[in-house]
Amino acid sequence: MKITYQNRKEGVIEVFPETLDDLWHLSHIVAEGDKVSTKTTRRIQDTSGDKIRGDRGVKKTFTIGVVVESISFHMFTGKLRFTGSIYKGPEDLIPMGSYHTLEAKLNTPLRIEKEKWSKYAINRVERAIESSKKLSSIIVALEDDVAYLGLIRQFGPEYYGPIVGNISGKRVISKNRKKNIEKFHQTIVDSILKYNDVQTIVIAGPGFYKSDFLKFLEDKHKDLAKKSILEDTGSGGRPGIKEVLRKGTLEKLTTENRVAFEISAVNDILEEIAKTSELVVYGKKDVKNAINLGAIQKLLVLDTIVRSEDLEDSMDMVENMSGEVLVISSEHEGGKQLAALGGLAATLRYPIN
Repeated sequence: MKITYQNRKEGVIEVFPETLDDLWHLSHIVAEGDKVSTKTTRRIQDTSGDKIRGDRGVKKTFTIGVVVESISFHMFTGKLRFTGSIYKGPEDLIPMGSYHTLEAKLNTPLRIEKEKWSKYAINRVERAIESSKKLSSIIVALEDDVAYLGLIRQFGPEYYGPIVGNISGKRVISKNRKKNIEKFHQTIVDSILKYNDVQTIVIAGPGFYKSDFLKFLEDKHKDLAKKSILEDTGSGGRPGIKEVLRKGTLEKLTTENRVAFEISAVNDILEEIAKTSELVVYGKKDVKNAINLGAIQKLLVLDTIVRSEDLEDSMDMVENMSGEVLVISSEHEGGKQLAALGGLAATLRYPIN
């Protein structure tokens, strides 16, 4: 995500979302009562009275803004929508004050206006911007003895290659063929290892080439093999990388990784509760008491109550005292378990009872 414009005095920040994760961040940054606006395309019907039968109207693109009353983010479809009354738009095309659902789209600027930007919301924007600088995934597209790497950054894929193996074909079997294949595979690995903190490796391509490379990783580089999955594509090279991106494989994996991380955090809380530990609290009353005492080490908050319970000031207080805040999605099992605890739970630096 990028910031394309900001005026903190007026409470305005315009962002440019580039990935599914950016939309997820925005679903927690925007709150009820905020104003959001973006470009939209609508089909406008002819109202002159001379409408021809079957005329579907004309598509027009313009900026529309709503005062947010509800927010919905569907994790696996990546749809982020804001519903509310229209406060901005061409008055000859749309009635002011009527209700509209605005969809935030990738690679389209979104303007957000708040009466006050909390520290939590600013930190969330900064976290999304920082994550855009990191390389989250690599696609290895293999065909014959040629490999390309797709380095997946938030602004899109960066291509690296070709990596050529110079392996003899099936009809002319070289006595060094096996050795040459291993050397080719190791060259690919050496290229991957240039990048730190890669979460996912997608090995793509037609035929058995990708399976052979995964087997090499399982034998020689088990740490990389654990991060790898196979994906069938019709070809290798850049076309293979583009095919993986079109399938949405990486967006689904990113979501699954985040879900796993959140579920693990909730499980840690449940384990402490099972041990009747004095270093864990849950439920609104006890957690808010711990926040006021400055005892929170890690705070877990269910996403659906951040705004309804007006918790942003409390979350800011935890972070100001060097505590960690993690917002948990209500759309997976971990979120349901946290909801059963009242939507709030925390680990403590020291016992408070």
